[in-house]
Parts: sequence; structure tokens; C-alpha cells
Amino acid sequence: MKITELEIFPVPPRWQLLKVSTDAGISGWGEAVLPGRAEAVAAAVREMSDWLIGRDPERIQDIWQTLFRGGFFRGGPILMSAIGGIDIALWDIKGKAHDMPVYDLLGGAVRDRVQVYAWIGGDSPDECARAAQAKLAAGYTALKMVGPKDAGQLRFIDTFDKIEAMLANVAAVRAAVGLTIGLGVDFHGVAHKGMAKVLARQLEPLHPLFIEEPVLPEHSEALREIAHSTSIPIATGERMYSRWDFKRVLQDGYVDIVQPDVVHAGGISEVSRIAAMAEAYDVALAPHCPLGPVAFAASIQIDAAMPNAFIQEQVVEVDDIVNGLGLKYLIEPAAFALKDGYVSIPIGPGLGITVNEDAVRQAAAIGHHWRVPLCRNEDGTVAEW
Repeated sequence: MKITELEIFPVPPRWQLLKVSTDAGISGWGEAVLPGRAEAVAAAVREMSDWLIGRDPERIQDIWQTLFRGGFFRGGPILMSAIGGIDIALWDIKGKAHDMPVYDLLGGAVRDRVQVYAWIGGDSPDECARAAQAKLAAGYTALKMVGPKDAGQLRFIDTFDKIEAMLANVAAVRAAVGLTIGLGVDFHGVAHKGMAKVLARQLEPLHPLFIEEPVLPEHSEALREIAHSTSIPIATGERMYSRWDFKRVLQDGYVDIVQPDVVHAGGISEVSRIAAMAEAYDVALAPHCPLGPVAFAASIQIDAAMPNAFIQEQVVEVDDIVNGLGLKYLIEPAAFALKDGYVSIPIGPGLGITVNEDAVRQAAAIGHHWRVPLCRNEDGTVAEW
């Protein structure tokens, strides 16, 4: 079996699917995208195709090493997202070729279902509470909300009114859902070290499931001070792109949950290695996934096989299999049906999904030009998004 073609499909709202075809008639699907940089990732995939056409797709690890090391310059979000999308598609091909789910190729499932969490938004306590109650009614048992972004952009050192506004939103959600519902609070790297310590300590009485990205990954040394300021579990990793990036935070010992993205961190191959590294440090896995159904399917395959996986992010609306966001790109959207806050491990070969190629090609004709919004502080300086 040889790889014959790679096709890229930018599809709304901001995703980009990849199809890898073979001369055996077996094709695999991946997602190769970086939000706001889809064209750059597509160009990287096209460049990498020189190393792929004519190769045996089942030699996944050799191909991964070729793509990662062969270009001399390595790592970073663009190159790793291109590798990630290709890697996912190759695992899909291998699973289909052997009529096995990817998790069986990784050693077999360690669980039967995976808990997922839903994002909630809102600009006021009442809006946040209503959004949380709606998700509970849809069947979720875990939620995540943004923290300081809802309270406005935070300067290096800022006034307490913004802290109070953020706390009011989180408190309203906690009051609405009770203590049995997991509630993650995402700082999104907006806070600088000084304010992150204040936020973390003030959040403690509201019992978050975790705080996410309390500081930017380039300031990971600050996690030590933040960890000393709170007992809330600390999660980070959506902007870390390889096991070498995670090695430093794991060795430092101040992170409790790693959140590699199966696309941006080099695919199923690399995220599985990151998960195994994290387990050795007694650290949990909660893969980042604000992308489409193929990335979500790949994440579920990893969750199925990794014992330290405990929850999965998703934005495809698995609670609405008729109109849910992203599910139109699947032939059988019910494969991800939500029950009691969990999604069952799929049993089909490869990623366990069947992509609706007609729908993908039609959507790709529309495409997208999504960009990360530019935020500014009150004084006009550029702020984190």
C-alpha cells in the first residue's frame, strides 16, 4: 500500500480537514489547521507531501520522524499542526487496513466511555448561570468557562473590580449547578503572574475542577508561585507542541493536568507519548480540542487507551446529533451521542467515524478566512486574546 494523494479542505467555521489517499483504495482523514493560520498549515502539508507520496502509510513512526527531523528546523505550531493532521490520517488508514480501532493499535481500551465538558459563555452572572443550566439540561456533567476575559483585559497589575466581576460570573455558575458538576476556569493566558496569583487564591472557595493556562506557556516558571498560592489543580499545554515542551513543566512539578492538542502537538503518535510521560509524573491528561469532529475522534481514541485521561474538551455539539456544530461532516453523527455526560468509545475501525466527503467538499467550496480577534487594553496596548 502506497500514499497517492493528500487533499486539504478548509471548512467552516474555522477548521481544515485533510484526506490522505492510497493505491489500495483506503483513505484516512485528519485535521491539519491552526486557528487563524489555516493557509500556513496547508502550505506546510503540501511541502511535506514530497516526503509522503509513494510511502507506505503504515510506517507511521518512521514517517513522523521524517517529517519532524527531516526539515532540520522543527517544532512550533505550524509545522506540528501539519504533522498532526497527517499523523491522524495515517492512524485512520492503518486502523481501517486492519479493521481495528486506533485505540486497539495503541494497546487496547482502558475505559468504555469518556467524560466530556462543554464551554459556556456570558457577559453577566445571570447569562453565565443560564448557559450552565442549559448545558446541564442537555446532559453534561462538566463545564468550562473563561475567567479574566469575561472581566475585561487584565493589565500586568490591575484593580480588584475586574477580579470581582470574574468571580461573580463563576460564583453564579457554581450556585446554579452545585458542587457535583465539574467546573473548569480558563485564564487563557490573559493574566500575568501577579494577577494570576490573586485570581487563583480568590477562586478557591468556588472549588473549580482546575484552572487552565493561568499564565502563558512562555512564563511556565511562574507556575511555581501560582501553585504555592492555591490548592486548585493547574492545567496547561494547549500551546505546547511536543514532548520536549512538556518535559520542562513536568520536571518542574507544578502542573497537575496536561492539555496537548492532538492536532497542534503532532498527532496521535506524539500526544500518546506526552500522555505516557505525564503518567510517570502522576499528572492527568485532558486533551485540548476546540476543533472539528475528526480532531475530536482522534482525541477520543487517545483517551480510550491512556489511563491518566480523565476528561475531554469538545466543541462539536454531541448533545444535538441533528443540528450539532460539526456533525454535518459525519455520515453517522450519533457515534458521539452524549449520555450522562459521557461519550462512548467508538468500536469502528480507524478513528471510528465515517466522514461525509460530499458535505466536506461542498463546505470547502465556501471555505473560511477566520482570524484571531485583536484585543487591546484600556491604554491602547495589545492584549492577550
